[in-house]
Amino acid sequence: MVHNEVDASRIQEMDSGERRLNELGYKQELRREMTLFKTLAISFSTMTLFTGITPLYGSSLLYAGPASLVWGWVVVSFFTCFVGVAMAEICSSFPTTGSLYFWAAHLAGPKWGPLASWCCAWLETVGLIAGIGTQAYAGSQTLQSIILLSTGTNKDGGYLAPKWLFLCMYIGLTVIWAFLNTFALEVIAFIDIISIWWQVIGGLVIVITLPLVAMTTQSASYVFTNFEVASEQTGISSKPYAVILSFLVSQYSLYGYDAAAHLTEETKGADKNGPIAILSSIAIISVFGWAYILALTFSIQDFSYLYDPTNETAGTFVPAQILYDAFHGRYQSSTGAIILLCIIWASFFFGGLSITTSAARVVYALSRDQGLPFSSVWQKLHPKHKVPSNAVWLCAAICILLGLPILKVNVVFTAITSICTIGWVGGYAVPIFARFVMPEMNFNAGPFYLGKARRPICLVAFLWICYTCSVFLLPTFYPITWNTFNYAPVALGVGLGLVMLWWMLDARKWFKGPVRNIETENGKV
Repeated sequence: MVHNEVDASRIQEMDSGERRLNELGYKQELRREMTLFKTLAISFSTMTLFTGITPLYGSSLLYAGPASLVWGWVVVSFFTCFVGVAMAEICSSFPTTGSLYFWAAHLAGPKWGPLASWCCAWLETVGLIAGIGTQAYAGSQTLQSIILLSTGTNKDGGYLAPKWLFLCMYIGLTVIWAFLNTFALEVIAFIDIISIWWQVIGGLVIVITLPLVAMTTQSASYVFTNFEVASEQTGISSKPYAVILSFLVSQYSLYGYDAAAHLTEETKGADKNGPIAILSSIAIISVFGWAYILALTFSIQDFSYLYDPTNETAGTFVPAQILYDAFHGRYQSSTGAIILLCIIWASFFFGGLSITTSAARVVYALSRDQGLPFSSVWQKLHPKHKVPSNAVWLCAAICILLGLPILKVNVVFTAITSICTIGWVGGYAVPIFARFVMPEMNFNAGPFYLGKARRPICLVAFLWICYTCSVFLLPTFYPITWNTFNYAPVALGVGLGLVMLWWMLDARKWFKGPVRNIETENGKV
């Protein structure tokens, strides 16, 4: 009797997230000490303010002018909220570290769970590995501008890194991230803390400083209403098509909020705080991101000059030219622009380091379930540092291969961001679609429950993800040549085609997805 009373007392005192974890058949093993604030901070850091907007700002501005870019962020933020709300409900019901992979398997049920988790795991793997490439490319692009401005600008004999050196910088960053993830995990934990505050403080500094420093600012009517198709530079004369492409910067930037779900087994009250962190991070990045876009756009001095190959930054990086025009116009010096570019570059470095960590963990988890060729190799841990070192270097090697076309193709970044976005965001679609079609009686709702609203919300979220993935397969410049060819459809088609062929011929016979420790009553999850 006493023993039963102790058990009852323990259950009453148990954290709500831990209680739900036990209901799912999993023991609490990780330390559940993370507060809502820290979970939110890490999620915000993963989404990153600079790393999404900065590299695609120039091309998105060029397609259809400032109005389409500015309002595109608002439109994409609106539809992203549907995705966030749908994921928040699932997170409330499944506060587990396994996140998307786990959600897909459980929501799809015993019959379709293995296929759902297979698709979700592979999409997430592809997206994260390509995500390393996006950070390496954008970091190299920013470093290229820093070197150019530091050595005298394009007009005064400054050094513009050629393609071979650009590729070396790309490879160098990738290798440094892999090295740190193999031998310096303690350093990464410290850097993660710095990164959180770097994004917040650095973002505020740029958003506030840039418009104040600029000698002149654009009018509100120019920023919010000017629509202009640059068909001579892009080869695109269709206004609807130009608008669709101008939205890409927003669609690329507004994801990564699933980071809050990855931390739920370490978060207090995760069934409540996990959803709050997901939705709050979307809200914060939506506001911060729009402020950053507005700061850049209001500070434009001469729109056509931004893309001039004879300008101070050689027309290679529009945000760098905006920063240079602002500081040089007021102080006749590029020092301020270089400092702000260093802030932005550090964000890329932190982001790439973090994504390398996540990508290696996903590869390790998938190989542990025998979901990769030569899985026994990739699931091995470093004997001393106890990290999945083979998985880390596999991610780095694939990332480097993705970047090799830098030497010949001018739209490499577009292709890598397309692969990253389709993989990462496409992974969200699998559990959301499973939630949409599953019988409601089989769903064990958490504190955040949509009720009858779940079908329309999940439908809008799923269709928006499908649309997002589709537009990233489109050509971004015309006429299509080897220099302007977006090779993402080919890379994804071949890669994912082989994955699904493997499933049909062999993997479906043995792959079961994440293994449950206990069976739940009547299959209810």
